Amino acid sequence: SREDVGEDEEKPKDIIRFTAEKLSVEEVSQLVTSPLWGAVSLFVGTTRNHFEGKKVISLEYEAYIPMAENEVRRICGDMRRKWPVRHIAVFHRLGLVPVSEASVVIAVSSAHRAASLGAVSYAIDALKAKVPVWKKEIYEESSSSWKRNKECFWAASE
Repeated sequence: SREDVGEDEEKPKDIIRFTAEKLSVEEVSQLVTSPLWGAVSLFVGTTRNHFEGKKVISLEYEAYIPMAENEVRRICGDMRRKWPVRHIAVFHRLGLVPVSEASVVIAVSSAHRAASLGAVSYAIDALKAKVPVWKKEIYEESSSSWKRNKECFWAASE
């Protein structure tokens, strides 16, 4: 039974990191994996190589980290109220992110897949809508432009 392996000793964790380092999907996944829980769901957002017909060579992300961490903490709390999830990890890369590399990795563990899948989907939508992270696209033809996130709440009234 689960009591034999010390379920009570494993406290739920919310691991939040904003970093300039390359993100490891494996590392983030391992942070939420547990022998007590049967499901780990992941969302990995990567840099694509085009936007509106322009060739993108990289993205650059900036964040106001104290506010961003607080918003992600609030999102983790919302996820816990809506789904019976165990561990949550939200990693967002800052600075330059080349094409095909991960800019965000979200991992959630739960006893069964429905909870972790629902929570991870909610997490990326909420992150894009509420967390103060700015994205600059850098194009091949040596131009660049900061992108307004159409999903964020503070841009919705424009």
